[in-house]
Order: sequence, then structure tokens, then C-alpha cells
Amino acid sequence: MNKKRLQDYCASLKGTTHDYQQDWQADRYHVGEKMFAMMGGDAKGEPIITLKCDPVRAEELREQYDRIIPGYYMNKTHWNSIYYDERFTDEFVENLIQHSYELVLSKLTKKIQKEILGR
Repeated sequence: MNKKRLQDYCASLKGTTHDYQQDWQADRYHVGEKMFAMMGGDAKGEPIITLKCDPVRAEELREQYDRIIPGYYMNKTHWNSIYYDERFTDEFVENLIQHSYELVLSKLTKKIQKEILGR
């Protein structure tokens, strides 16, 4: 996994804003002021990316991959944290980022969705 590539991917999604949460030492990506991705580290400082995920899919991913865990410091049902691991391709993680983005976007009001998507 290439952190810079994943950061660029997050930033490329329509309506995305970025900030840095100093207390957590984490880059955060939002759409409509709602977070869909956070890149930081766990308690030991090991790099992770935390993404929103459909609860059923989140559980399936955790069962399939030992380096995907319930969201670190997040709601354990709706968020997964993924350790940077060479077994995960950038494309695999980009698909998870896209899923997270779409989940968050779908919960925004229709008006805000239209403003973001330009429809």
C-alpha cells in the first residue's frame, strides 16, 4: 500500500475536504463535513487507514484478513481499520475507500449530494 497514492485517491473524490487532527496525528478526509477516511497509526504507531464500511461487509473482511480489524477508536460495527501491508494492493484499498465515500455521501441530504456531484 502506498500512502501517498491513497491520500491522492481520497483527495480526488468529488467534494472531498482534508484536515489534519493534531491530537490523533491523523489525516482525515470528509465529504459534506462527514469523515469517510482517516490515516494515522494505532497505539504502537503502526500505520493504519480507517474506513467506514457496511456492517456485513466489514465483518466479512475481518474474517478474511487478519490485518483488517474493527475501527480503531471508531464505532466497531461501521468502521474498519486496515494495517498497511504488502498483501493489500492499492486497488483493493481504493475500492474500500470508494465504498466508504459512497456510504457517507448516501447519508447526506439530497441537496448536499446534488451540490457535491453537480447534478
